[in-house]
Amino acid sequence: MPEPVAERPASAPQPWHEHLANARHQRQQANRWRTRRVMLDAALDFAGNDYLGLALEPRVREATAEGARRFGAGAGASHLVSGHLAVHETLERKLAEWLGRERALLFSTGYMANLGVIQALADRDTAIFQDRLNHASLIDGAALAGARSRRFHHRDGKDLERLLSRSGAARKLVISDGVFSMDGDIANVAELAATAKRHSALLMVDDAHGVGVLGESGGGCTEGMGAAEVPLLVGTFGKALGTGGAFVAGDAGLIEHITQFARSYVYTTAQPPAVTAATLEALNIVRGEPERRARLEANVALFRREAARLNLPLADSITPIQPLMLGDEARTLRWAAELEAAGLAVGAIRPPTVPKGQARLRITLSARHTGADIKRLLDGLGRCRREDAP
Repeated sequence: MPEPVAERPASAPQPWHEHLANARHQRQQANRWRTRRVMLDAALDFAGNDYLGLALEPRVREATAEGARRFGAGAGASHLVSGHLAVHETLERKLAEWLGRERALLFSTGYMANLGVIQALADRDTAIFQDRLNHASLIDGAALAGARSRRFHHRDGKDLERLLSRSGAARKLVISDGVFSMDGDIANVAELAATAKRHSALLMVDDAHGVGVLGESGGGCTEGMGAAEVPLLVGTFGKALGTGGAFVAGDAGLIEHITQFARSYVYTTAQPPAVTAATLEALNIVRGEPERRARLEANVALFRREAARLNLPLADSITPIQPLMLGDEARTLRWAAELEAAGLAVGAIRPPTVPKGQARLRITLSARHTGADIKRLLDGLGRCRREDAP
């Protein structure tokens, strides 16, 4: 670990390398240093978001290869120049049909989608109201737009009502995650929609972790709700669909506006067509094989039932995201390291990603996991608990 750089007189300029070295040292000292792991084939992945096991599905792999053979490795330009190919158009059309929206628009990543949508819609005359636990990309999108931003208490419709009632802004935008990525709980979308409507506010839901997983057809936490209730729906392909990229779906006017004004859409190369072809195949599987979601639900139920027998402090979540609340950051790192040594990959989540005192292991389940896989994880967690006992 590097030593802290000696302090300089206040009047002396600090060289860049010293400033950055101090910032890194402070993060290391706070036990908040992040390290990339190289995932090995032998490791059991309980940290990723491949909820339906489609990233390794042979049909999706073959669709990627066939897409590259047919359309090339890259799109070659932005959508508005010459990079919008027939495969992109087909995916947008099928997404809109699936989700009950007039149109859908592709983005290269979920982060870029949220930045672009909010920046395209909001300005200094817009008031934005966000759930306190929204994803960082939504918070950053509001900052990029230069709009006034308020945070309402997590999943608290009354607090949102209070803030909206006090706002005299010309335009109001309400934004929430659908499934919250660190807690695994689900927004009360019906309440959000009713509250937004009462105050003539536009509602945007980022259902990155719900699309493909929730709903009878995998449409996510807004399935069955149309554009009248949820005018803007954002989703990603890098979770349940197993590929990469993202989309926003809504009515034709909103999507055309975003097409013209979202800088992260206008000024970037279109998604590689091979990835788009893979996503089309993944979408067919999501819609045509509900048994994958049934298997995933069974895995979640099995894990929660057995974790309760071990008295593991799980958060209240019915989704594949199962936070194990440990509180202490050093303890969280210790458990994660012990599990990794046993060939089990879990996410060690600490502040600033989550509030102080709420460090956790973020355990995620997949339809690919077997009962034996889950037992192996539970055995590892049981050992951690026994070794951690006072």
